[in-house]
Amino acid sequence: MIRVLVAEDHTIVREGIKQLIGMAQDLEVVGEASNGEQLLECLRRTPCDVVLLDISMPGVSGLEAIPRIRALANAPAILVLSMHDEAQMAARALKVGAAGYATKDSEPALLITAIRKVAGGGRYIDPALADRMVFEVGLTDSRPPHAQLSEREFSVFERLVRGEGVNDIATHLAVSNKTISTHKARLMQKLGLHSVADLVRYAMEHKLV
Repeated sequence: MIRVLVAEDHTIVREGIKQLIGMAQDLEVVGEASNGEQLLECLRRTPCDVVLLDISMPGVSGLEAIPRIRALANAPAILVLSMHDEAQMAARALKVGAAGYATKDSEPALLITAIRKVAGGGRYIDPALADRMVFEVGLTDSRPPHAQLSEREFSVFERLVRGEGVNDIATHLAVSNKTISTHKARLMQKLGLHSVADLVRYAMEHKLV
């Protein structure tokens, strides 16, 4: 039996995923979480084979949670489930340790296939994204500006877009305000933007929110 922990902040979506998994005879949901902190706490007391991880959760985001999950003893495989069908987002998730990346508009049967594949030690990429990743992520001239951001800069970018201030971000990431301000200045420069409003507009245009 493949044990699955579902981390998704929208209750209706989470319940739907649990029902879908419950229909497969070889899968069972052993835990659930609605935010990153809850997920990490649940993992400490609930062994599982696969974490089905929403990439856009409040608090500790999915991208920030991945390396923390991978650092646990007997770490489960991580299958990211995202509303973003963006090649760069998928590449980042895989780079920091996810075993697979599926989108929320995938066929239900594909999600079950993906869970089984990563549970068996394999990798899974949403078929609609696979070709785009090969071409968009690998070719420098076609990569979007946010591909230049470091993992920490991208994390700060995500939090700024969600409306968090420099002080809040510094607290969440356990670093100084000055460090966050430096990251903010660098990411603004790399993206060629000048305000948080510009960041939000950019994120919407590139389907990052």
